[in-house]
Amino acid sequence: MYRETNRRSILKGITWRVVATTTTIIIVYLFFGRLDLAITAGLLESVIKVGLYWLHERAWFKVRWGRKKIEPFNLWFTGLPLSGKTTIANRVYEKLEEFDMPLERLDSKDIRDVVPNIGFSREDRNRHMHRIGHLIKTLQNNSISTVASFVSPYRESRKAIREMTENSIVVYIKADIESCKARDYKGKYAKAIAGEYQNFTGINDVYEEPQYAEIVIDTDKLSVEEASDVIVKYLKGKLIQ
Repeated sequence: MYRETNRRSILKGITWRVVATTTTIIIVYLFFGRLDLAITAGLLESVIKVGLYWLHERAWFKVRWGRKKIEPFNLWFTGLPLSGKTTIANRVYEKLEEFDMPLERLDSKDIRDVVPNIGFSREDRNRHMHRIGHLIKTLQNNSISTVASFVSPYRESRKAIREMTENSIVVYIKADIESCKARDYKGKYAKAIAGEYQNFTGINDVYEEPQYAEIVIDTDKLSVEEASDVIVKYLKGKLIQ
């Protein structure tokens, strides 16, 4: 599948204008036999039509009929650490950018870098999720959709996010814990098993699987590209029409 680039569209517009003007010049010359008159008519026609097109576009810009607003949504990725949330969410974000909509990417690591010392206890995590919910709600009030990836291991915090935001879509990135360990190039699982990390989801803290996720992606069966296609297709069918 190919996407039309801006440069290609501009070049097509210029070549079409050249073809149309040349046609006008030829028709006028055939009728009147005067090249100077034909060229003048062709150039005059081009200037007038460009102006009329601009006025036509400005008029239609003010007409709301036939325009459908994309309501802001929150695409919430949850799953075990190293399940593939961030990688898949990044790819989905890249694909959604092609729709030219107001969109923000939120990831747990980036947020914790901005707001350090949050803590990893159940209470700390739930409090943190409420902060994220308020952030997403603020973005949605400005018609900005979000692609967010957080472990968010507890059902109560995911429920709070759903209740605080509009058009919340939970994407459960499902992966066997052994697969997550195999992807752990930083050795976080090993450190958690050794007792260096406390409250590490999947090792010494629980992950409560979503009961009502709109989309479930099994990363042991789907590639990143296949998973992102499934998610974007779902959005196109529900919210981006």
